[in-house]
Amino acid sequence: PLLASAHESSCIRLWSIQANLMKELLPFSEHPSGPLTALCTDVFTKILLTGSKKGHIICWNIASFLEDSRNKKNEIKEELCWRAHATKVVDLFIEEGKNVVVTASTDGSVRLWHATTGYYFGYFGQARKFELTDTSRLILPSDVNNFPAIIKKESKRMEKKKVKYPLMLDRDK
Repeated sequence: PLLASAHESSCIRLWSIQANLMKELLPFSEHPSGPLTALCTDVFTKILLTGSKKGHIICWNIASFLEDSRNKKNEIKEELCWRAHATKVVDLFIEEGKNVVVTASTDGSVRLWHATTGYYFGYFGQARKFELTDTSRLILPSDVNNFPAIIKKESKRMEKKKVKYPLMLDRDK
């Protein structure tokens, strides 16, 4: 058993049932996803999905970590990040049978996405039927303008760069 908590700092913490902190996760994304507002896993607890206040969805692979959390080689891998909504994500879930992620937002929309690529299928209430088998069409909702980012395995976590700009008084000038 494992407990997961999502935080305003974009951090995810994984806890044991005995309340011991097992792991802290921060996203790779170069654009901060903002405070986390939604969290879910698939039925087999292999994938962890998070939704944020800024409308981002981040997909994490946690399968190898859960098999043996003490082995340092079994890392949790961020696999995918995409902007799903222009406003806060309030709920999300994954439907493994159809390989679909369903997201809901404060903008009043409920949208469908391909779980492993982040491709947009459409929204509930649209006139056309969902075509869940065609992931070759790269379409986006009208309020989102960037495509999903697949995180490469050799990527390193983003670190904030410390830059100093000292102000110096030059009396001669």
